[in-house]
Amino acid sequence: MKFTKTLFVALAIILFVITGCSGIEDKGKNIEVEKRIGNENKYEEFREITDNKQVQKVKDILDEVDWKNAKVEMEHPADYNFWFRFKSDKMSAKVVLYKIWISPNKDKVEIVRGDNQYVKLNVEDSTDLFEILTGEKPSDL
Repeated sequence: MKFTKTLFVALAIILFVITGCSGIEDKGKNIEVEKRIGNENKYEEFREITDNKQVQKVKDILDEVDWKNAKVEMEHPADYNFWFRFKSDKMSAKVVLYKIWISPNKDKVEIVRGDNQYVKLNVEDSTDLFEILTGEKPSDL
């Protein structure tokens, strides 16, 4: 009898935990990309990445780089802006803006995250990230 009550309580707790956690599940992540118009600091909607594998690849690249805490001043406004958008009614996440500049040699990209984090990606990561975000290689521009 005692065993049955303990088993019942344990199953009830497990059921509550599973039910409670399923309510905060993320419905998906997208990446919103904007492209600079002309030489000014004006942008237009360019692309939305909805493929989970591509979104995860971008996240992986950005998580693995060594971000530097630095305020940088570039010669011109960013070539592209992007951010992650979470599709969830129950979660409101702080949006972090990523700004991308293409290097003069068109082989690497430089990224500013937020206001004070900077990184220059290697050629491989630059190409992978840029292809996902724009559908083109940086060298094709």
